[in-house]
Amino acid sequence: MGWLAKVLKGSGHKGQHHGKNQDRICDEAPHSEDELKEQLDIDHAIALSLSEQDQKGKKSIGLMGPQMSACTNCSFCDALHKLLFGIASLCCFPTMQAVHILDDAFNCDKEPQSEEYKQLARAQTKEDEQLAKALQESMYMESPPRWETENIFQPYPFNFPSEYRICALCNTEIGRGEFLTRMGADWHPECFRCHACNLPITDGEFSISDYRSYHKLCYKEQRHPRCEVCKNFIPANSEGLIPYREHRFWKNKYCPSHEHDGTPRCCSCERMEPRDTRHLLLDDGRKLCLECLDSAIMDTQECQPLYLEIQEFYEGLNMKVEQQVPMLLVERQALNEAMEGEKNGTHHLSEIRGLCLSEVQTVPTISRRPRIGANHQFIDMKTEPRRLIRRCEVTAILVLYGLPRLLTGVILAHEMMHAWLRLKGYRNLSPEVEEGICQVLAYMWLESELYTASGSDVLSSTSSSSLSLSSSSSSGTSKRGKRSEFEKICGAFLKHHIESDASPAYGDGFRTGWQAVDKYGLKDTLNHIRLTKSFPEVVG
Repeated sequence: MGWLAKVLKGSGHKGQHHGKNQDRICDEAPHSEDELKEQLDIDHAIALSLSEQDQKGKKSIGLMGPQMSACTNCSFCDALHKLLFGIASLCCFPTMQAVHILDDAFNCDKEPQSEEYKQLARAQTKEDEQLAKALQESMYMESPPRWETENIFQPYPFNFPSEYRICALCNTEIGRGEFLTRMGADWHPECFRCHACNLPITDGEFSISDYRSYHKLCYKEQRHPRCEVCKNFIPANSEGLIPYREHRFWKNKYCPSHEHDGTPRCCSCERMEPRDTRHLLLDDGRKLCLECLDSAIMDTQECQPLYLEIQEFYEGLNMKVEQQVPMLLVERQALNEAMEGEKNGTHHLSEIRGLCLSEVQTVPTISRRPRIGANHQFIDMKTEPRRLIRRCEVTAILVLYGLPRLLTGVILAHEMMHAWLRLKGYRNLSPEVEEGICQVLAYMWLESELYTASGSDVLSSTSSSSLSLSSSSSSGTSKRGKRSEFEKICGAFLKHHIESDASPAYGDGFRTGWQAVDKYGLKDTLNHIRLTKSFPEVVG
């Protein structure tokens, strides 16, 4: 019963039909139209023979020869015979070889053999049936397509991308060209750009801030603090931190070393500007920036109109100073000497800019404005001594020269309140109360100046009571005309300086006094100070 093995083995190849037999190469397709027609004719003849056998019920097939008879006792043999003959043809066996193989296999009409032979035959038959069934099922499986070697139309090896890539910047398809994958998106190389310089980022390393890409150097230029004096990056210390100084109002950053290396700082606005910025040098060593110089008051005569404006401001508050108190512009040295000559004088600041005198003294005052000479230095300033006579509790008000108009006015308003308190009999006040209420009056005058210069929107944080007082008292002031933009900014700086002063007398005293005036009004606050020598308590 080795007929099935003969069919499968054929000429001895194990499923690799690359060998030759006497007719042709079995696994190759026909190479000409004649060969193809001959093969088709043979297959057609085999199929026709099988069809006729089914129709007529014959027991033999003409192509098989007389010696190969179909089994008359086994219906399975008839169907299997047809199947295997087709397999033999498909496996490229010569026709006569297939006939002989099948003739040996289907010799069921021979004489019966021994019982042992019959048992082996039945077992072999069962095995052959299973194998035949498997072969029949495999014939219905779809075989992979084969491309003929001589076909001029070869399959085009195009690999379609699994997904289309869209550039995150220009929103167009990238295609099959080069692309970058950065920040979770795809980019054309020329579209992945620095947010600072707008040039493509070709380096492998880059920086990201707020979901924006930067060159590493551009990021450092924008994020690393740069000194506004020397224009260099502020160096980090040994711990990797970057220590720097920053003005509370101007917000300019600079190296800590510039506070001790002689870098110029304006004596008025306190700005520390770049090294190539020009400053004017006053004879007492102070430096004045060009913006502050524009409105600086340089001599006593030039300051008289401002002094009259402040007197009118006090009159508007019903606080007129009846006595004629002289006002003098002086140098720093003269101011310090006058302070030392005061028996009851108090000193609460590192630098004195104004003083209310009560003693008889001779004070040199500036009588002529200096001019600018070589190296941006003031020259030809003329001074003359002034003998002060005591006619009342106050002999004079002294103010440092060379300061901008607004700062000079703040100092004058402050010292005028000292004079008013002494003339009205406010004695033995603590520094916090006296300096605090004087700062309140200076602050109110400054607000009135800014209000009349810029409009009501400037005083967004001003209380209604102080605003009504300052606005009514400033009706006759501000005769200087329209102020420059820098002077307005300088006024905001002066307000900030008063509000944020950290000293106990000037800072804490002002904030306590301002709350009292805001709640109870200026008149009631002054009455409370006269009676208790303290500010009224503000609850809530």
